[in-house]
Amino acid sequence: MDRTFKGRVRRGAGFTLIELLLVLVILAALAAIVTPKFARRSEQARVTSTGTQIAQFEVALDAFEIDVGRYPTASEGLDALVRKPSNAQGWQQAYLKRDVPRDPWGNAYIYRYPGQHNEDGYDLYSYGPDGKQGGGDDIVNWSENR
Repeated sequence: MDRTFKGRVRRGAGFTLIELLLVLVILAALAAIVTPKFARRSEQARVTSTGTQIAQFEVALDAFEIDVGRYPTASEGLDALVRKPSNAQGWQQAYLKRDVPRDPWGNAYIYRYPGQHNEDGYDLYSYGPDGKQGGGDDIVNWSENR
């Protein structure tokens, strides 16, 4: 079917193969630019979540310390916030609603009492995205600027 539009004859109203390829190239270029930004956002969200979880542990550890008169020992670990240690007089209740979670990368949080970095308290941290100590990506409860 031919249609006339201001003196021109037009056959079909579809796109040419070149036009379709050009659109695909543009979409691929946009995806190549946007995808890494979303991936970094996901990692940034995990780091923020880890910092928030450490802050929640700190609140629970402080409540434990108020009730028992001391922080959990390194051997009792963070499990003392969920299950009463045998020698914890004054322990009131579970200080966390659920079992101690793992960090967003599936690793256990590290708790040390007495702390090496917080000499009057405890060290609490995650090895971060790489799962290894050091490397500048650890999420910790002390200031690195000391």
